[in-house]
Amino acid sequence: MAANNSTPMDSGEKSPSLFDIPGETGLPLFGNTFRILKDPIGFGGYMRAKYGDVYRTSSFFKHNVTMLGPDANEFVLMDKGKNLSSELGWAPYLERLFPRGLMLMDFDEHKAHRHIMAAAFKTGPMKGYLERLNAAMPERIKEWGKRGSFEFYPAIKELSLDMATLVFLGLEPGPESAKINTALTDMVSASMGIVRVPLPGTIMARGVKGRKFMIDFLMREIPKRRGTEATDIFTQLCNAEDDEGNSFTDQEVVDHMIFLWMAAHDTITSSVTTLVYELGRHPEWQTTLQSEILSLGLNNDSLPYEKMNDLTLTEYAFKEALRMNPPVPAMPRLTVRDIEFKGHRIPKGTIVGISNVATHRDEQLWPEPEKFDPMRFSPEGGAKTRHRFAWVPFGGGAHMCLGLHFAYMQAKVIMAHLLPHYEIVLPAGYQTQFQIMPLIKPVDGLPVTLKAIN
Repeated sequence: MAANNSTPMDSGEKSPSLFDIPGETGLPLFGNTFRILKDPIGFGGYMRAKYGDVYRTSSFFKHNVTMLGPDANEFVLMDKGKNLSSELGWAPYLERLFPRGLMLMDFDEHKAHRHIMAAAFKTGPMKGYLERLNAAMPERIKEWGKRGSFEFYPAIKELSLDMATLVFLGLEPGPESAKINTALTDMVSASMGIVRVPLPGTIMARGVKGRKFMIDFLMREIPKRRGTEATDIFTQLCNAEDDEGNSFTDQEVVDHMIFLWMAAHDTITSSVTTLVYELGRHPEWQTTLQSEILSLGLNNDSLPYEKMNDLTLTEYAFKEALRMNPPVPAMPRLTVRDIEFKGHRIPKGTIVGISNVATHRDEQLWPEPEKFDPMRFSPEGGAKTRHRFAWVPFGGGAHMCLGLHFAYMQAKVIMAHLLPHYEIVLPAGYQTQFQIMPLIKPVDGLPVTLKAIN
């Protein structure tokens, strides 16, 4: 286990030097930032082949250490000694844009906020979210069918925004949806911008402007939600309490909502896009999932909460899409004390990161990693014997994504309303490429055709 060779340093030892770790700094000031932005997979493969599973580099104006493989994932995500700060790891990228979201909190504070927020993801509220999804989905899917041929990525992005407006805010999509979409898109883009201050004309300036819009919008809504019983996530957070009666302030509600909205909206957009792409490439899996969905005998395609777990093969397919293209490609932390991992001594104050993409595409863990094979997640496919940190699209440990069951639910609802009525067809001989950062998406928007089945 990782804990056996990955420990905090003895306080009596000489402080380690970051430059004792193998690696390369790159250009003055910028380090390897441009190489990473241009080809993160290629750069990571080059560094791993040259320096091994733990290497040092410099990017985005900071020295950092990359730790690869499931043991590294376990060490970083479980963090049994509370040696690693998620807040300070993500801060260089998200602090201006998504401050005080759950991922930017640590230790006891994080635990307390997560405990309150968990009330919004219990069975009762989740059933309410599912009702909203089921009611809204048919109209959106029919619109896709009427269009016939279209780019799937912007279409699912628009749909997920509509669903976020309904489920998160309890509002029908309207004129402000486009403004919200623009604001969130600008904020996510700014998270990976080279310029880290909001100078006029920069993507960071657009991102900061987007955050201001979101704050103003949500602050106006909070007084309308306090003390009400609506089933949307926003209202649930406004009224959520832990067992001791602790609740969120207005600013805390806003910060958590902006972060949750971004995370749910963009990650489901990315993951369902990959799933649709692979189903288009593998018609036999379309037929398999369609048969599974039809076997439930759904009324008007509406997926009951009690039958969610009956879509076993659909869940395997979604998990495989998340393996091939985890929406968040990497997870950073900052060491709050000197640590050691597999013989490498890493000093306090160092950014360390794990790569979901590298782990998910490691042929030692996943034979033929480029192949779409949902049965990898079946018991006979190795699900019970594989390292439990070989698949980490939702993170792990204390920071395991609180909305992972909502993600499964939304993906299953989309498939339940789509596959019984339409065949997904890709252009002949078509193959796309996926942009990796800041979130994985097809570079060409993913052209598809939906052919009506009945």
